[in-house]
Amino acid sequence: MTIQQILSRTRLRHLALLTVSVLSVAATVSAATTHHRATHHTQHSSAAATGPAPVILSAHPGTQLDIDARKLNSDDLEDAAKHHDHPVVLVGSAPLSSGKNDEALFVQLQSARLCGSAGCTTSVYLRHNDSWKTVLDSVNGDISVLPTRHKGMHDLLVGKNDKWIWDGNEYQDTLSAPPMPKMNGPN
Repeated sequence: MTIQQILSRTRLRHLALLTVSVLSVAATVSAATTHHRATHHTQHSSAAATGPAPVILSAHPGTQLDIDARKLNSDDLEDAAKHHDHPVVLVGSAPLSSGKNDEALFVQLQSARLCGSAGCTTSVYLRHNDSWKTVLDSVNGDISVLPTRHKGMHDLLVGKNDKWIWDGNEYQDTLSAPPMPKMNGPN
């Protein structure tokens, strides 16, 4: 083997080690960022006073929120199981009102069968005392809690510009559907 071949192999080994090191650092940074986002989610209520506070959805198997989410979505989960589908249950929570016993649960079921071309849907449940009520059902897009309020509840932003406001009973979309095009009848 020539010196040039030995140097070439040594360079390849160094390049491979450098690549593994860079990938390891990237994985560590990614894990730290994910942990920071999950930690930040639990503290975002104070951020809501300054601008939209994104609701971070993540899997928390075995927690009370996960158990509640599975109960609230038991029909969808049972149907998925019949089709040998096992969706990932993602949950998040945020205070939407100033009520001490009010808590919102954001739930998204992720699987190829349950998610469509627009992505996976998220539903929002409001807990008052010991019962959950659906207040926003099956919306597509990231959800953020806005600092603005209607009838005592924070407004929600779905995606980048779809604002939902509280009507006293549930969230209502503020985007109106575009008018239907006029159809010309047969001549």
